[in-house]
Formats: sequence, C-alpha cells, structure tokens
Amino acid sequence: MKKTIIKPLISLVVTGILILSIVKFADPCTIVVVGKDASADGSVIVSHTDCGADCRIRVVHGRNYKQGDMAPVFWGIQDVKRPLDDYGEVIGHIPQVEQTYTYFHSAYPHINEYQLAIGESTMSQRDELKIKREDSKQIITIEQAQAFALQRCKTAREALELITSLLDKYGFLPSCIGESEALCIADVNEVWILEVFSVGPGWDPDSGKPGAIWAAQRVPDDHALVLANWSIIKEIDIKDSANFRASSNYMQAAVDHGWYDPDSGKPFVWQDIYAPLPREWATGRLWLFYSTHAPNYADWPDRSLDKDFMNGYNSYYQYVEPLSLYPFSVKPEKKISLQDVMAFQRSVFEGTIYDKTADLDWFVPDGKGGMKKSPLTTPFPTRDWRELLDIVNRRNVARPHGIYGMIAQLRGWLPDPVGGIYWVFLDNAYTSPYVPIYAGTQKIADCYKTYDPDKYDEGSAMWAVDFVDNLLYLKWQEAIKDVWAVRDPFEKELFDRQPEIDKKAQELYKKSPDLAKEYLTDYTNRKMDEVLEMYVKLRNEMIVKYSNSH
Repeated sequence: MKKTIIKPLISLVVTGILILSIVKFADPCTIVVVGKDASADGSVIVSHTDCGADCRIRVVHGRNYKQGDMAPVFWGIQDVKRPLDDYGEVIGHIPQVEQTYTYFHSAYPHINEYQLAIGESTMSQRDELKIKREDSKQIITIEQAQAFALQRCKTAREALELITSLLDKYGFLPSCIGESEALCIADVNEVWILEVFSVGPGWDPDSGKPGAIWAAQRVPDDHALVLANWSIIKEIDIKDSANFRASSNYMQAAVDHGWYDPDSGKPFVWQDIYAPLPREWATGRLWLFYSTHAPNYADWPDRSLDKDFMNGYNSYYQYVEPLSLYPFSVKPEKKISLQDVMAFQRSVFEGTIYDKTADLDWFVPDGKGGMKKSPLTTPFPTRDWRELLDIVNRRNVARPHGIYGMIAQLRGWLPDPVGGIYWVFLDNAYTSPYVPIYAGTQKIADCYKTYDPDKYDEGSAMWAVDFVDNLLYLKWQEAIKDVWAVRDPFEKELFDRQPEIDKKAQELYKKSPDLAKEYLTDYTNRKMDEVLEMYVKLRNEMIVKYSNSH
C-alpha cells in the first residue's frame, strides 16, 4: 500500500458542492440457493437479504373457509406503518380454498409449517414492459403471490404451479418501483427459480392472454447459485418439463417486440432478451459468490487488493465481464454450510476493489510518518459521508438500517415442525445476530413483532439493533469488535445447542406434535427476547464508552 498518497476531494474543493447522479433502484435483495446434495448437512438452503421494510414477523395460523368464500388480494403488504393485522388496500379477490396452512408473515412471506420456503429478489426489466398501477388491471404482486402459495401449498412444484397460474390469470403487478421479480421456491427435496416480467401496458384479463411473461428452472440438487437483482435463466428447453417451465407467451412476446427473430438461427437466451444490460452492482455479487465457491469454474476477474492497493482506482485493472460468464448454477467445490451462507449475507467485499473501507480518503496520519485507517472507517458510509469523502457507493451484500433478512434451512429427515428453521436477522446482517424460528413455532415474541420506523420503542428488537448500528459510527473500527464480542458467542451457542434442541423436539413430537410445537415456540421466543436484552445492554455500554467525552 502507498501510505503517503491521499486522494484529494477535487470536486468538493472546486465547486463547494458535490453533485451526485442518483439512480433509484431496489435495494440489494440477494438470493442464495444451496441444493440438498450441495449443502454440508444435506438440507436445502434458500436465503433472502434486504427483505423489505416490514420486518415484523408474525404467525398467521391456518383456518377453514366455506365453499364459495373469496380471498382478498392486497396492495401494501410491505407497508411497515400499517397495523399487524392490516395487509393493505384490497384491490381484488380470488376464490378461497377450504383450508389454509400456517405461515410466517412479513414484507415478503418466506416459510410455512410444511417447510415450503420462498426467497425474493427484484430484477430489472425493459422499459417497454413496465406498467403503471393506476392504468393497469393486473392485481397480483409478488409478495401477495408468496403469501397465497404459503397458505395453500406444501411443495415447491405446487407453489410454482399456483403462483404462475395466478400471474397468468390475474396479471403481475410490480410493487418494487415497477421492476420485474425473481423467486426461489423450495421444499425439502428441490428448488425452482421463477423469473417474472410484466407484459406491458394495456393487458386485459378478459383477453385470454397471460398476464405475465415468466420462466422457471429447477436447480440441480448438487448445485448452488446466487441471484443478485438480475436474471440468471439462459436457454429454455420447454420440452424438458422436469427442469423447465414457461408461460405460453415466453417467446412470442419477444418476437412481437422485435427482440428476437426465430428465423435468425440464433438461440433464444431468456436473460439476454428480457433483461437490460447488466450493471456492476449485480455482477459484483455474482463474481463474489462464484469465485468463492467455484474458484476453478472459470477464469474469474482478479478484483483483489493484495498486489496493489491502488487497483480500486485503476480502470485499466478492472474487467467488464459479460453476464454469460456466470452460470445459472454451479456445483460448489466444497459443500456449503448454513454458516457459509450467513457469512456471504454479511459480505462487504473486504479485500476487493469493491471494499468501501479501502477508499484512501479514510486514511489519516499515524504519527509515525505513515497513514492508517481512521477509527471512523466503515463499510457502510452514509450518503453524507460518501458526499464528504467522495466515496463510490458500491453495493455490498449486507445493507444497514431498517430491513431484515432470512435463511431457510429445510431438513426433510425431520418432522416438519422441527425440520424447518427460519433464521432471521434484523436491520443489518453484518451487525445483527440470527435467531432460529422453527417451523413449528406458534407465536412470535412481542419484540420481533414491534417496530414503527417513526416512533422509537424500547420493546422493539429492531430498534435495539438499529440503535447499536448507529452508535457504531462514533468509532466504527473499535466499536464493531464490541458488537461481535456479544453477537458471535450468542450464535455459537445456537449452533452448539441445535442438536440438543432437535433431539428434544423429536422426542416430544413422538408423544404429541403439540408438545413439540410448544417447546420450540418457547425456545424461539426466549432467543428473541435475549437479542433485545443483549442489544439494549450493548447500547448502554457503547453510549458510555464512545460518548463525545472519550
């Protein structure tokens, strides 16, 4: 590293104002999928970071309905400012089923009592396909489709069939700034990736035409993948129904728009046709995952800072690789554990050209003639920090403030209430602990159901974690070690005790499923309460330790 070089803030000095061009897009919701033969313990693993604003987890119990009842379709499911039992504005109805299943509700519902799990990632789509809600008749948002699937389905294929049939009949309504969506739909045996694009303005449900353009591909059992806000499905073999599904218009829509000529002799590559040109904030995460878990699969771009610390500033060093370099999925060279997925969700690209803590503007004199990182150096510089220090806003996998994320661990060799674990973090995976919510959990601790972004609440685990996250900015480099000193032992105990908890729950399940559910509910709720207590205590200690007088 060249310790005597400090990059001047030329634009700030010359103009007095740093003018930024801000492109609004969905936050970095990243999906990681690990097939059962690719995971270290034989479980199917699916994950979702940045799962939306409504981090309040609650159990929605299954119930029976009368024949002829109708189920409301909501707009506003992600709105954290609504009461817990208010799912939004009713914009339509579909026929209700006689019995629904218990599931866990949040901004993007993820898992139900039968170990059916769904992760989500917003994607980009061509401008011609975008629609405006006020001018459109489509009514099914992706989060509403997830909720319906978790209420009505037990397997991934059932969920895939239900979701796509709803999108075809009632139309796909984008809820995340008008963009397309991807889902990973998983059960204890398999995972499917479903990518959904809008059909554009003017669709009418009475036309008989499908209300979405979609394609789905099965993930091989011994493969893993990452989906980072961009399409990953490539060529589609529609005759291979065991591994591919698609809407009836999946190719014709492209032909009608002039994006594909079937007489050209060129293959129909789904991601090339329906997704716009890729952006670095997407390919960066693809590169990180595949170069980590399949380092020998391809000649991956070298993005390390090991050889020359200035590589992050050298445009001649940086590669602009084609999206085709990245596979749909890959067989990892080493089986992937739950903890590996957690580590990826916490990634801030440390040691790469995308590492925001490596920006030279963080460096200050060390008193010995050289330079060192300022104690304020953070991988999550706020907008004000970025403007002041002229730091490029790279997109980490982890993201701070006001969201939540999850990993669903699906274990088919155990009874469903015990086998499914919904690992949830609040606010920021980099600073927050995960808590295990077993599929048999019957209620959620109040501290994980309480959050209003406009009103601080001492009884809210989200506020407790977020408060600590904000205090880190007083002296990040030192304070983050205090956070990890309490978080890491907490998580270690969770992993160490998991075999014991599983065994006890199985024993109770043999006697009575209700006893097992009661036991798991108590365990889950105690761990949630511990997180609140732990972070309130940490907050108080950090206020004293890092106050302005110190």
